[in-house]
Amino acid sequence: MGMACTRVVERVCAATGGIAAAPSRFEPAFDVRGAGVLWALPALLENGLLAHTKSCFQLPRGYYSMVQIFLLLAFMALARIKTVEQLRYQPPGELGKLLGLDRIPEVRTLREKIKTLSEPDHVHEWGRPDPPGSALSRDWMKADPSAAGLLYVDGHIRAYHGSQTKLPRRYVSRERLCLRGTTDYWVNDQLGRPFFVATTPLTAGLLAMLRKEIVPRLLEDVPGQPADEALAADPSRHRFVIIFDREGYSPDFFKEMLEHRVACQTYDKYPKADWPETEFHDCSAPMPHGQTSKLRIAERGVRMNNGLWVREVRKLDASGHQTAVLSTDYSSSASQIGAHMFSRWSQENFLKYMMEHFGIDRLIDYDTEPISETAIVVNPDYRRLESQIKSKAAILARRRAKFGALSLEEGLSVTMIASYERKKGDLKEEIDTLAADLRALKEKRKATSKHVAMSDLPEDQRFTQLAPARKQFIDTIRMVAYRAETAMAIGVRKVLARGDDARSLLREIFDTEADLIPNESEQTLTVRLHHLTNSLSDKAARYLAESLTATETKYPGTDLRLVYELVSSRILRDQEF
Repeated sequence: MGMACTRVVERVCAATGGIAAAPSRFEPAFDVRGAGVLWALPALLENGLLAHTKSCFQLPRGYYSMVQIFLLLAFMALARIKTVEQLRYQPPGELGKLLGLDRIPEVRTLREKIKTLSEPDHVHEWGRPDPPGSALSRDWMKADPSAAGLLYVDGHIRAYHGSQTKLPRRYVSRERLCLRGTTDYWVNDQLGRPFFVATTPLTAGLLAMLRKEIVPRLLEDVPGQPADEALAADPSRHRFVIIFDREGYSPDFFKEMLEHRVACQTYDKYPKADWPETEFHDCSAPMPHGQTSKLRIAERGVRMNNGLWVREVRKLDASGHQTAVLSTDYSSSASQIGAHMFSRWSQENFLKYMMEHFGIDRLIDYDTEPISETAIVVNPDYRRLESQIKSKAAILARRRAKFGALSLEEGLSVTMIASYERKKGDLKEEIDTLAADLRALKEKRKATSKHVAMSDLPEDQRFTQLAPARKQFIDTIRMVAYRAETAMAIGVRKVLARGDDARSLLREIFDTEADLIPNESEQTLTVRLHHLTNSLSDKAARYLAESLTATETKYPGTDLRLVYELVSSRILRDQEF
């Protein structure tokens, strides 16, 4: 039955259908490796780890219950076990104690459970931003309506190096290369907390995803939107604000969103000349975590090429550089607009942190799915012509530069003059040929459609997409884990000398050994954490333990109330008596 199997009778009963699932039953255990991750359980439950699971998912009868599988996946995320395969190198019995079991499932068994739970209909309803909607994202927005009124959208490319399908190439800025892959568009709040992620194997771009998936979803889900009467009474009022980078710059899109009363904000892709420094004034701008930042801000009204009137806000830094921001938010102050735009670092940090610590770029499975025949994709012939034109134009520019650099010095012999004229003539002939070829390529590109339907592609140039359901299921678990870690970090930051150390402290706690002490008479489960690396960390952990214990959270599937403390806490109490 495998390593660490001690509940043999229950396993046999589960195999024969005698029980629906093994109950979580805790026994005293000391020095349990990585048991500190149980300190995140109240935050995981508060952020909806088990919310809607009964209505959205079904799991066949077996030894492991659906609750235990969800808890295991969340603990894996917080313990930085980034793939199911990595469980082969973890002690199954130690992790089993965290679930109140003898051991965790085998890797093959866990994969089968994930496959069952990742049925597309289940994942769509629970965590994916498609109709009928994501129950979790709606819950998160309703829990903090003010955060849902200011939304950040950014794309992240997951490069694919496999051979199952030839996905379209796209430019990966962090690699400075064009690589095959899919694009995830994350929607976050100002603190970097994710609401949902929309994935596409196509290269349509940010604007297409905003129009097709993201904005329609937000119009349905964002709480606290003004009523139609209030919007009609105040032309400057908006439903919510979406903030994105220069990829989303489009005057036509800004105007289109204003028809929905959605405000847009981005950097000016084509800023004009610098403004006089006398226009700028010092102001205080509130930042996401409550701190205040000093900015030098100036504002003007700007009419776009389509007639739309927008606000342009510029920030002047110490070096004299001016950063221009365009916004159709007509109600916020200039300092607020600047603070909102320059808080985009929260989403950049989120993506970097998720790549490093949660492995969002990892491949979950090798399955592929067909793409709709009506899907619009970039025409490979057009892309090929684009490449040839860029290459030819670069060669032509070098030849013209070389032609211009050739000069004839005075006092040269007849032979050297003849050589100069021959070189000049050869270069002129090559330049004329290159220019003619470039004109022909541009004419050919003009006659070629940039986008075509998938059905119009030759059979050998069609591609499939990586099966999205399992990836979206695991990504949703990771979002819950990240939001739980963020909530804990916000709570513990106030007792730390440096607020930036909060996540480092939590990672240390999650990786630390702990004792599990159940008390059936008092119906408690004490998670007694071992000492951390220094006294300051211990002090912060004690504060966190008091806060977590005060939530009176019960371990799912049991009547045991969770109590958190450090090993020394009990010793100190015993000494007092």
